[in-house]
Amino acid sequence: MIKQILRKLPRKSQKSDSLDSAGNDSDNHASNSDDGVQCTNFGNKISSRLRVVKRVSSAVFPASIMAGVEAVEPNLSFNNVSNPQKPNLFISKLNLCCEACNSSDPDKGTAEQDLKRRTLIELVDFVSSGSAKFNEAAIAAMCKMCAINLFRVFPPKYRSNTASGEADDEEPMFDPAWSYLQLVYDLFLQFISYSSLDAKVAKKYIDQPFILRLLDLFESEDPRERDCLKTILHRIYGKFTVHRPFVRKAVSNIIYTFVFETERHNGIAELLEIFGSIISGFAVPLKEEHKMFLCRVLIPLHKPKSVGVYHQQLTYCVVQFIDKDPKLANSVITGLLKYWPVTNSQKELMFISESEEILEMISMTEFQKIMVPLFRRIACCLNSFHYQVAERAHMLWNNEHVLNLIKHNRQVIFPLIFPALERNSRNHWHQTVLNLTKNTRKMLSEIDDDLTLACERKLEEENSQSNEASEKRKLTWERLELAAGFEPAAANLVPPLKPATCSVAC
Repeated sequence: MIKQILRKLPRKSQKSDSLDSAGNDSDNHASNSDDGVQCTNFGNKISSRLRVVKRVSSAVFPASIMAGVEAVEPNLSFNNVSNPQKPNLFISKLNLCCEACNSSDPDKGTAEQDLKRRTLIELVDFVSSGSAKFNEAAIAAMCKMCAINLFRVFPPKYRSNTASGEADDEEPMFDPAWSYLQLVYDLFLQFISYSSLDAKVAKKYIDQPFILRLLDLFESEDPRERDCLKTILHRIYGKFTVHRPFVRKAVSNIIYTFVFETERHNGIAELLEIFGSIISGFAVPLKEEHKMFLCRVLIPLHKPKSVGVYHQQLTYCVVQFIDKDPKLANSVITGLLKYWPVTNSQKELMFISESEEILEMISMTEFQKIMVPLFRRIACCLNSFHYQVAERAHMLWNNEHVLNLIKHNRQVIFPLIFPALERNSRNHWHQTVLNLTKNTRKMLSEIDDDLTLACERKLEEENSQSNEASEKRKLTWERLELAAGFEPAAANLVPPLKPATCSVAC
């Protein structure tokens, strides 16, 4: 009787800390026919616990679940879901693309790769349509997906062992996974360029470590990837003003390492192309920080052997600085003379061309500060045995602005140039250079015939004095040789000295 009464009393449900123990408790409760209500209550507890877990996941991993709402099946199309569900579907598709594709593995099936490609194409179309809305969860999911698919360390074989510029004829290396990378880059570019993107929220995820990893990708040998990175970094610089000083500092550090340590980097041209547009937007007067960037970063970039790879972009940046502040032309010319090549003729041609562009913008006051060392160097180029260097130096006289500067300062420049022209007319081996020398001398005579004749007379006097000094040296050496020839005979007449003896009283 007592046992029957005890059996009718309701048992307490055991509290468990895990879902397995909860499952055991539910089995125990299900075995009792009189506890149907309690089973229902317990099922409600389990479902509420699962909802709590989803809310916690949405707080920690907002890319997978938004504010406790279940993620939409990623295989669905955007046209098949309602507008409120599109943000969730967008995040679900981003999560589906978070697995990096390894196209070098021949054993891996193509089904997942095709699914990923179709998903990326669908995401690009959805963002480019303008109907996307990016909340914080979507921004975090986008940055996570881009980081997983793009950020990687290039193997040693992707980095050339020869200095760039010496291997210009080599064909560029193309990444075999570019078909996927291009879609990710297109999606990220559409995302960054989106007009309604909240920069204040996005900067939490597109932070300084993210930008550093993005800059590391400029080491890629695939020119298509570097071109995409160039556009993306420029958009980041324009949209996230808080990151601008950091971007300039990070790029400066990359260039310091390239110039003073490795002299190997694949993305210097693209980085300079970005800074060309950035410099054009600098306010006038220039800040001291920007002037230091010119003196410490851009001018030393003339030093590496591979300057030919990025010289066009470098010249554009330098010209932009001089256009903002003409007084900087003096510093630039001084830097060019410091790094002027001696044995690299192709590099010398680039320096002459850059000097001509700077001279077209320089003021008369600044030109007078650097004209003596500059035209001493040009005189050496006129005498170069590499005929292209000599031809390019003669072409400076065809520039009207440069010729105008020379005319106004001919009293200083003519004496520097005339001896080089005279040596060319007598000794140069190339007929074209001889013809150019003749035309240049004729031009000097037309500008100021009296000064040209005075330079010629002075050169003749210097040559005669040099010949006299040479004759004197020759006679002096002959006398020394003659005296040295009699020295052994005279030495034989001198008796040898006897060894000295020391007499010490004992």
